[in-house]
Amino acid sequence: MSSLPQYGFINTCLKSLVIEKFGEETWEKLKTQAEVQDTFMTYTVYDDAITLKLIQEACKILDVSEDAMLKLFGEYFFTFCKMSGYDRMLQTLGGNLTEFIENLDALHSYLALSYQEMNAPSFRVEKRTDGAMLLHYYSDRRGLCHIVPGIIESVARDFFNSEVTMEILTQSEEKERTGKKEHVIFLVLQKAKRPKRKTKKTINPENVAFQKTENYSALPCCPEKKSHWDIVRSVVKFGKGNLSHTFDPVYPERLWVEERTFCNAFPFHIVFDEELRIKQAGVNIQKFVPGLRRPGSRVDKYFTVVHPQVTFTIFSIRKFINSQFVLRAHREMLPDSRRNQPMLKLRGQMIWMESIQCMMYLCSPKLRSLEELEEQKMHISDIAQHDTTRDLILLNQQRLAEIELSNQLERKKEELRILSKNLEAEKKKTETLLYAMLPKHVANLLKEGKKVEAGEFNSCTILFSDIVTFTNICSACEPIQIVNMLNSMYSKFDRLTSVHNVYKVETIGDAYMVVGGVPVPIASHAKRVANFALGMRTAAREVMNPITGEPIQIRVGIHTGPVLAGVVGEKMPRYCLFGDTVNTASRMESHGLPNKIHLSPTTFRALQNQGFEIVERGEIEVKGKGKMTTYILRQNLYATENEIMGRAEKQHSSHTDQTGKLRETDGNKELISS
Repeated sequence: MSSLPQYGFINTCLKSLVIEKFGEETWEKLKTQAEVQDTFMTYTVYDDAITLKLIQEACKILDVSEDAMLKLFGEYFFTFCKMSGYDRMLQTLGGNLTEFIENLDALHSYLALSYQEMNAPSFRVEKRTDGAMLLHYYSDRRGLCHIVPGIIESVARDFFNSEVTMEILTQSEEKERTGKKEHVIFLVLQKAKRPKRKTKKTINPENVAFQKTENYSALPCCPEKKSHWDIVRSVVKFGKGNLSHTFDPVYPERLWVEERTFCNAFPFHIVFDEELRIKQAGVNIQKFVPGLRRPGSRVDKYFTVVHPQVTFTIFSIRKFINSQFVLRAHREMLPDSRRNQPMLKLRGQMIWMESIQCMMYLCSPKLRSLEELEEQKMHISDIAQHDTTRDLILLNQQRLAEIELSNQLERKKEELRILSKNLEAEKKKTETLLYAMLPKHVANLLKEGKKVEAGEFNSCTILFSDIVTFTNICSACEPIQIVNMLNSMYSKFDRLTSVHNVYKVETIGDAYMVVGGVPVPIASHAKRVANFALGMRTAAREVMNPITGEPIQIRVGIHTGPVLAGVVGEKMPRYCLFGDTVNTASRMESHGLPNKIHLSPTTFRALQNQGFEIVERGEIEVKGKGKMTTYILRQNLYATENEIMGRAEKQHSSHTDQTGKLRETDGNKELISS
């Protein structure tokens, strides 16, 4: 139970632990750093490295030691197993902590029917002369022993109402074992919790017999149908103790079983002595391994120990006498007709018979399904009628079908999750493209199928820009050169719209149009557009004329006034501005000067006393408008070039937080346009 098998169940448990204890954001960060997927399927096998990497990255993120993280995982793993439906199964393993631990290997053997690739650890309990318990832990995986205290302490607290402390006495590599590498010995000190004090009652001898009768009468005469685990649990809990403590067994003076009857009743068993010499064997195991019919042959000549992974000696077997043993036949010792079949495996119990100094291996074929039964060329009739392996094969056949169905459902669920995630990503791309074409609130109304009403804006600031001598450049260059030049320039301008929070209306050829105060009205629209214009002029110096190789020159015109705005078209809707303000802003651009920012009188008034350096150009004739006194914007007196361009600049600023001025934000100067 405390192993870290590579099944998705373990990784799912770790994910659940992180989310429950530390939050969803921590898990997102953890899976990103560990470079693992978000979802793990229960019955799918994953590489151990994934689990180990998750634990290591969790230690870094949470700033805890690996030992502490493993113990926390052990505690939560016990809780997770109970939540996953294994609680009743765990409770019936033993009536006390020692019995619980001694039967963990049997539980692992049962779970291996579902988790066939599971590589579980082994446990062995040893009682010291002073009454203390020593827990031997063997595992192929090194460094994970700290999971064990987390599990055992939680089990003792939850199932047996006692507090347990565990400390590592020794940690070494077990030389004797053939596969398991790590051998850790824990000292287990168990202290029962004090029960609540009760008022002493006088015991009436006459009532004792009645009370005992009452205990037994509490058991139903015709009990309702219960599961196997319900029955075991009721037996263990009956009488507040282990059933073996309620009576003294009676043994016969001699065994009233004939040798032939015994070998037929237990068709799969082997008796061997301290030298591993075979004394007797069941009839069916002789049929499948004919060499066992020769008394005196060594059992290790025909079989090897698969679990627990110990050397095949009486001493090693007696150390793990409480474990379930799995033996595998040697292929070369089988008849020729069986050598091409899957190797015969036996699963059962080792029983040491002290009086005759022999070991009896009482076993059954290790089979998970009818398919495996057929592969071994066996029949149900080869298994004794009293052997539950018969029922186990038939029940597990249905269980395997359920597991396969569960796997299919999990795979479909994961496919749907990935499709949903991809769909969400594509939806975001679509929305990003849509929001680049239309204002966000307008786009949302159109997505909902609602009509977007035209709106009046009493005051906004519109900017137009174009490239000086653009026509001459086009006539002397290849089309691709023009496209590259415009793309470079517009990319820089587009970034500045986000820096100064102005709305890009459209581009036509070399003309670029933005507006401030539309579609979201804001009082500082003139300042935002002015700062954007200063940024445009700087950015244009980074774009080269493909003819001369010199920086291009742009003209910029700005005007402030009222407009009408609305969505035009259905097939390719555009957010357009209408009104004389648009025409006047265009005239400011067409009557402007190279690399100058041309302002109308209304824009000049909006920018007065706002920290800008503005000079009067004088009175000029404007087409369709007559004579107008216009102005040239030179600079923002309170902003550096880096701030206008939206570049980070590490320095202190003592300017007050005023509209269009600067403020300090963690050492970075930031332009304020609100």
